[in-house]
Amino acid sequence: MTRTAVIAGVGPGLGESLARTFAAEGCRVALFARTESVIEELAADLPEPGEGLAVPTDLSDVDEIRAGFATVREEFGPVDVLVNHASAASWQGLLDLDVEEFERAWAVGGRGAFVCSKEAVGDMVESGGGTVIFTGATSAVRSLGGTIGFAAAKFAARGMAMDIAQEYGPEGVHVAHVVIDGQIDGPGTREQHPDRSGDTFLDPDEMAETYWHLVEQDNIDTMPFEVHITNGPQNTEFL
Repeated sequence: MTRTAVIAGVGPGLGESLARTFAAEGCRVALFARTESVIEELAADLPEPGEGLAVPTDLSDVDEIRAGFATVREEFGPVDVLVNHASAASWQGLLDLDVEEFERAWAVGGRGAFVCSKEAVGDMVESGGGTVIFTGATSAVRSLGGTIGFAAAKFAARGMAMDIAQEYGPEGVHVAHVVIDGQIDGPGTREQHPDRSGDTFLDPDEMAETYWHLVEQDNIDTMPFEVHITNGPQNTEFL
């Protein structure tokens, strides 16, 4: 079965690993991100038998998201898989965070995921099923204090994932939420954290395999909702 997958929020690290893994499994992969050069290069370099499509999209802009999905349908057909992977960094506490930054975090991680899900699930219901995966974080289930914008957006996304799962699971739409409990290894990560050993970082390629395993479960009656990815008790810094 050839699936059409949208990865909403692609950059170096896990987003790139998701694209490569899904393509290697035969998916037509649409890459949504603001940085056009990054996704165009990645789309051209995806492994066979997959196919890539770069769709420059600001995931805080409702009209751009809708236009992006229209482009995907025109090129690849209806969407079978969506990964809501985008988030906006917002690392300040209540008294330091301004309204504009709070709203930006919510616009990307909350409203953006809502619009993407609405577009994709509409296709899935018509075609008889599909998979929606939300990339979460520790802050989606346990606030750390001092990151109110990020936590609010991640809590919102988890709540939406749960609600969509309950509403559309009976129609064959598998919705899952992945809690990333650790620091993802990627370009510059180790330089930014010189005090940490290499085995405390999460391998994005291995994480992408977990996401794909969720996609492969889209045709079973009993579906897992939440997966918690961590690298063990040695991990002391959480996102």
